[in-house]
Amino acid sequence: MATTINELRAKRAQAWEAAKAFLESHRTEKGILSAEDDATYTRMEQDIDALGKEIKRLERQQEIENELNLPTSQPITAKPSAALAVPSVGQGRNSEEYKTAFWNMIRSRALTPDVLNVLQVGTDADGGYLVPQEFENTLIDALAEENLVRKLARVITTDTGDKVIPMVKSHGSAAWMDENALVPESDDKFDQITVGAHKLGTFIKVSDELMADSAFDIADYIAKEFARRMGAKEEEAFFIGNGTKKPTGILADTDGADVGVTLNSAAITADSLIDLFYSLRAPYRRNAVWIMNDSSVKAIRKLKDKNDQYLWQTALTAGTPDTILNRPVYTSPYVPEVAAGNKVMIFGDLQYYWIVDRQGRVFKRLNELFATTGQVGFMTTQRVDGKMVLPEAVKVMQVKGSSASSGT
Repeated sequence: MATTINELRAKRAQAWEAAKAFLESHRTEKGILSAEDDATYTRMEQDIDALGKEIKRLERQQEIENELNLPTSQPITAKPSAALAVPSVGQGRNSEEYKTAFWNMIRSRALTPDVLNVLQVGTDADGGYLVPQEFENTLIDALAEENLVRKLARVITTDTGDKVIPMVKSHGSAAWMDENALVPESDDKFDQITVGAHKLGTFIKVSDELMADSAFDIADYIAKEFARRMGAKEEEAFFIGNGTKKPTGILADTDGADVGVTLNSAAITADSLIDLFYSLRAPYRRNAVWIMNDSSVKAIRKLKDKNDQYLWQTALTAGTPDTILNRPVYTSPYVPEVAAGNKVMIFGDLQYYWIVDRQGRVFKRLNELFATTGQVGFMTTQRVDGKMVLPEAVKVMQVKGSSASSGT
């Protein structure tokens, strides 16, 4: 499969070179394409996008196969010591007992007293049960697959509702001085932000017949479906949330990232990309990434710098994204398209956007609500927040409009 992926990457790179050559040879004296040539170039771009999507699918397939091929146990190469003769048993939600009781609760309408007794360890104030730790880790991994920001941001877990984060607002400095003179004071100035815990939830329905089918992997189904729904809602909030009953997004007008470049018209130019790149201080550029909408990618693919070199560079190595000015490019449908007043592009180090998970995702089984239709409902909730802890570490491009603020 690795050979196939590399072949597709090479084919995609060749297609991109062919598209660039077509663009150069078919521009009119005014530097534009005819309607017919523009349609041809658009089809070439669509082929490039299709190859990129197929590469991602194969890479994901390879990851799954590699995971499934891992050994389920380690061979014994030495005589176990007396201390290891009896395996340690996990405590609370880590225990096998709790995990067994939890999934018995999921599959059975009538809960036995012994199951209820074990689940007391994970009883939530809202009447649900905290998921086993192992399953929660699986769900978090699945959330990261569905949510771009979780892959790039800093994610921390807390047992409390609010977390106060200290931050340095400004640094002190050194100074030259006369011999025997007093060293001048220059203190760092500190500030703090509070990250809370906003509630996010969803529920699904499963038929009684499917629940009774032992071949149906209910844990895998729930993890994937909940992760798909909640991952999409999280990502939307992490980009454009306003902080009211949801996280504060990177593009929020208040407490979001700083505006680095303001466009005077609804058109991204090579100069505006370079300006946004250098609006970010050098220490943050080392780990910076670009994030934008697919429509912005389409426009940027045609741009060149002053040395007549295309800013967009396709990736040739498996598992790596395309680049602009040697920094990775990612796309999200929740970054707005280019239009007046919109913040249309992000460039920065997203490790300075913090996601705080309130530990313990809660499940409830809804037996009676859908009983007449032969279904069982499962509801899950989680508490999460997100916020920029250092706005200067991420810059955004905004199109001038009635709601646009001035940029640097």
